[in-house]
Amino acid sequence: MREQSLEFLRILVNTPSPTGHEVRGQRVWLDYVKQFAEETFSDAYGNCVAVLNKGGSPRLMLAAHADEIAMSVNFISEDGFIYVRKMGGVDAAITKAQRVVIHSSKGAVKGVVGNVAPHLMHGEKDPKPPKIHDLFIDIGVGSRKEAEKLIQIGDPITLADEFDLLRNDLAVARAFDNRIGTFAVAEALRLLKESKVKLHAEICAVSNVQEEVGLLGARQIAYSLKPDVALVVDVTHATDYPTVSKTQHGDVKIGRGPVLTHGGPNHPEVVKRIEAMAKSKKIPLQHHAMSSNSGTDTDVIFWTRGGIASALVSLPNRYMHSPVEVVSLKDLEQIPELLAAFAKSLKSGEQFKVKI
Repeated sequence: MREQSLEFLRILVNTPSPTGHEVRGQRVWLDYVKQFAEETFSDAYGNCVAVLNKGGSPRLMLAAHADEIAMSVNFISEDGFIYVRKMGGVDAAITKAQRVVIHSSKGAVKGVVGNVAPHLMHGEKDPKPPKIHDLFIDIGVGSRKEAEKLIQIGDPITLADEFDLLRNDLAVARAFDNRIGTFAVAEALRLLKESKVKLHAEICAVSNVQEEVGLLGARQIAYSLKPDVALVVDVTHATDYPTVSKTQHGDVKIGRGPVLTHGGPNHPEVVKRIEAMAKSKKIPLQHHAMSSNSGTDTDVIFWTRGGIASALVSLPNRYMHSPVEVVSLKDLEQIPELLAAFAKSLKSGEQFKVKI
């Protein structure tokens, strides 16, 4: 991967961006994309947009969500221990015994999620997995009064794990879901800007907020932008590790290329164009079938304003919603190339309609 792009990815992933509190991550994203855009802006809730070839037609939205799953301060006990609420799909069982950061208005406050030592649990038979309200955080204080000098109810909390390289082009981080998406749309914009190819389409790269709690930011920005076509980038479950059922969840492998979703909101003509572009660029594609919904922003973008032709391109991700998400950087590099190829293929005023 290009050195500057890898550094951008590292900073983007390591910058806390808890759902509903994405400002710091959005600043990093905007600072990077502004060099490739004619215009950048943000809206009331922090959805961010970078525009290339303003005034072109059709308007293509390349969208991904900026937020990561997180927790928030819910209650402080008399002896200074902090109890939490979850924001998004936090797994309480794997959150025990983790290091965390509470993002207070007074600055970052370090803490640990408490875990009872096994020596003290000999009498328990088959202990049940904890619920989120069972978790407590120790920030090293002795009273509620002392804790309240540092934090307050509602402060967001993220795990402390950061980006690292494993081997064979694999990387690990706590928040590839979905900083890889916002990275990909930013890199697509860079590729289009640097290619100097005459574009017919207006390109709107979007880093939207609050996906993890209801696909909320995508609804807002899709309504405002009124795109003619939208490509959404997110992660999907890799199924190439022990105990995962391929017959139930499909056969998706890390290192075998991006994943294209079929069915539901994925417009068949847009999907067909993506497949053609992948073939022309020799980008390997994997395929995923969906039923009622994809669980991504595609589900809300496609029905906005009477229907926006949309498709979902995903990155295989092992161990999703954990502090050790694993992805292939080779797979990731191919997504911006695919998005840029799609953008270049658009003819002036082109519209996508189901053929009847």
